Amino acid sequence: MARENPKLQGVIDAVDFNATAAGQRIIDDGPLARLIEVLSRHRLGLNDVEPDILGRAYEYLLRKFAEGQGQSAGEFYTPREVAILMARILEPEPGMTVYDPCCGSGGLLIKCHLRLLERYGVRENGRLKLPSHVAPLKVYGQEWIPTTFAMARMNAFIHDIEADIVVGDTMRRPAFRAPDGRLQQFDLVAANPMWNQKFPLETYEHDPFDRFRFGTPPASTADWGWIQHMYTALKDGGRMAVVLDTGAVSRGSGNQGSSRERDIRKAFVERDLIEAVILLPENLFYNTTAPGIILVINKAKKHPREILLINASKLFLKGRPKNYLSEEHVEHIASVYHGWTAEDGLSTIITLEEAARNDYNLSPGRYVVQNGGEEVLPLDEAVLRLQEAEEERAAADRELQRILQFLGMGGAVRG
Repeated sequence: MARENPKLQGVIDAVDFNATAAGQRIIDDGPLARLIEVLSRHRLGLNDVEPDILGRAYEYLLRKFAEGQGQSAGEFYTPREVAILMARILEPEPGMTVYDPCCGSGGLLIKCHLRLLERYGVRENGRLKLPSHVAPLKVYGQEWIPTTFAMARMNAFIHDIEADIVVGDTMRRPAFRAPDGRLQQFDLVAANPMWNQKFPLETYEHDPFDRFRFGTPPASTADWGWIQHMYTALKDGGRMAVVLDTGAVSRGSGNQGSSRERDIRKAFVERDLIEAVILLPENLFYNTTAPGIILVINKAKKHPREILLINASKLFLKGRPKNYLSEEHVEHIASVYHGWTAEDGLSTIITLEEAARNDYNLSPGRYVVQNGGEEVLPLDEAVLRLQEAEEERAAADRELQRILQFLGMGGAVRG
């Protein structure tokens, strides 16, 4: 099949079903033959099934696989309803370019395509298709894990999307570049990078793509490193929605002394780039029970000097093994965002001056309190804050040692 479909080369032929281990076949001919026999009973071509049945089946398998993978699932799967919400926030228009620098199995890119199809598609033979005068999205993704990259390529193929998806390490070797060597820029960015990923500081220093102009993130968490990469990859007037750990919008605020993340966040706020922060419910994601946030950055805000904060932490239905957002929840959050409305107990609108008075803490739970509750710092968040404080202490010690040595007093400070 890969020979007949070049797009699937390196994807479906990456696994040898005749492989052996210790001289024994890993999968015997009998089970393989029975599987082929079952599949052969059905016509499974794109024109033989109800709309998007193959895509939905593929997503179902990915979700079931994620349920069995536990912590590692977060590297390839964003919950379906979170991806739909992000597509509803971005509302892609015909012909736009959409980029995900850590695309996993491609779910966020697929949902942007499906949202365009939902808005502009016409029904032909029971299927939604874009009419000839409506340009499709141009989809780009990079993924560093080869097996997950194969999932993304297959996902795009099943959904009949022209997608440029490549394998590689985005932070160290971004694949999409303009002819002049700078990063290629896109209309929209949608991403769910690994939360609190650790990179050595030299990853950010002397960056040839000038991505980290707002500041160097701490080695303990790359959240604001990813945000700066995505921002650099946005066209003028571009927009991005990124899922992050809740601490990304609050760490460092209220502390005495410096904080790398707070200072970067301050720079984004002062340049009026942050449009909205949406706090999600807990236990949605497969790699953690902690809630996440969706950070929306817009280079051409419709409401200058304002930030919309939505506390959607109570909008969920209980599920097994994970909670989930209903269609009504997704629609409610999206309508509040697009309507730019303050709704009691759900959302509020703050000014840049108010953000500054709160030391650039943009956690929705700080401004929209529900049921008289107060924010509680999760244990892993406390550990990250301690790690960042230790980095700042070590940096201050190094600078003090340098000054003392310059003064001829080297060795006067002990760690």
